[in-house]
Amino acid sequence: MMEASSCSKSLHMLKVSIKNSSFFVDKGTLAENCEYFRALFESGMRECRQDEVRLQSVGVLGFLVLLQVLDGKRPMLSSDQIVEAIECAAFLQAPALTKHLMNTIDSDNCLVAYHAASTYGVWELFHGAALFIRDVYGDLRRDLLALPGVLVRHVESLPPSTYMAVCSHSPCSELLRDAQRTLRYLDEARREWRVLTQLPAGSSTAMAGVAVLDNRLYIVGGVRDVSKEVVETGFCYDPASNAWSTVRGPRQPRYNLALSGMEGCLYAVGGEYGMRALSSVERYKVAEGSWSAVAPLPSPAASVPSAVAMNRLFVCLWKGQGATELHEYVGELDQWSLVSTLVRRHSYALHMVAHRDNLYVMRNGPRDDFLRCVMDRYNLTSGQWTAVSGHYGNSKGSLLTAVVRGDSVFALSRHVTTEYTVDDCRWRVKREVGGFGRIGSIYTFLMRLPQATVPLTEKCLEVSQDQSLDVCPRLSPRCSDNM
Repeated sequence: MMEASSCSKSLHMLKVSIKNSSFFVDKGTLAENCEYFRALFESGMRECRQDEVRLQSVGVLGFLVLLQVLDGKRPMLSSDQIVEAIECAAFLQAPALTKHLMNTIDSDNCLVAYHAASTYGVWELFHGAALFIRDVYGDLRRDLLALPGVLVRHVESLPPSTYMAVCSHSPCSELLRDAQRTLRYLDEARREWRVLTQLPAGSSTAMAGVAVLDNRLYIVGGVRDVSKEVVETGFCYDPASNAWSTVRGPRQPRYNLALSGMEGCLYAVGGEYGMRALSSVERYKVAEGSWSAVAPLPSPAASVPSAVAMNRLFVCLWKGQGATELHEYVGELDQWSLVSTLVRRHSYALHMVAHRDNLYVMRNGPRDDFLRCVMDRYNLTSGQWTAVSGHYGNSKGSLLTAVVRGDSVFALSRHVTTEYTVDDCRWRVKREVGGFGRIGSIYTFLMRLPQATVPLTEKCLEVSQDQSLDVCPRLSPRCSDNM
């Protein structure tokens, strides 16, 4: 238990009264997670010696959500709960609650969260909600009319997430550059794939780990050729500067790994080295530029399906006999925890994506349907598996490249790019455009490419009239599509 101050050492519980409701809460927990209570307990004022604190600017619903979050729960919220929770996060200065609210933003609550966050000055949540709205702008265009104009203009000023892809390529020499070694993005207005930049000559996307973290693309591991010599240097692409840089590779060289980004860190999960599957997992802290070992997987595994949902890292491990185990990495304990086991005869997990509090596991079909892609959904809140109806073959885009944006899923094959609308128990085709036109493995992801932005201060939502526009020349009509 954290001791906030000398006056709180003897009394560990505090009665918090809100209207006609009362809650008894550990003082150390409040001091550790709420700046309001930490300042109160350290102030030396009379209130820090009292057994009871009455809160006038916080609602009961919001405080209940805070207590659930501090207890390790991740509740899904109604609109009324969201507004009161935002008010509570603002008044009590509770980062854990703000973080949870950001993880629960979806198309049903994003407008409410955006407006409330602007009202109460919860700027991290405000920015997160604005980015989400930008990504689903077309679906919410009419609903946006209910917002103040300045909030709408701010959303419109932000860069949307762009669907991007890169093929599997081995390194090349500077003298013999491969014109196909390109990073491409989907121009949704023109309904075609366009070249963004060339890959660095020394980089490998063959059996590499590819992930986006804080809007930077990372390529880690991979092999040089059929000998499977590992590329030990990692590469990072920053769209803001349109430049590549090198990063350290994991301490354990590896290929055929899963690479995930979460909370300022990259996780290199499993993989192979010397034709041997690995159980080791390493974490790269971007701010420090260093790798360190974390808890290994329960068993060696390569090409592990992984996804981040509700700011939690999950992987699928195949156990044979049609059993796929879903594991979560619990950072606070530095351990992998078995969440659930999916059993489907003659089938195993190949890919996984997250949408809201759901994990969608793509797997091969059984027996005669082996080449088809079928899905199961695991809901984190209920802890239940549900079979997703329908078969998703390559004629509609390979779901092994699926990427979620808002309430849409983009999937890609050589012949077609397909956007699906996500329903809980079925994905419906929304539209199709041209495919990638390349053979081999394809990595897909989302990034925000630069465009003009409108600044917001933390004190008021005022549009600056003299802000210069920094339009990315790569996204202008002069953008080159040369191969």
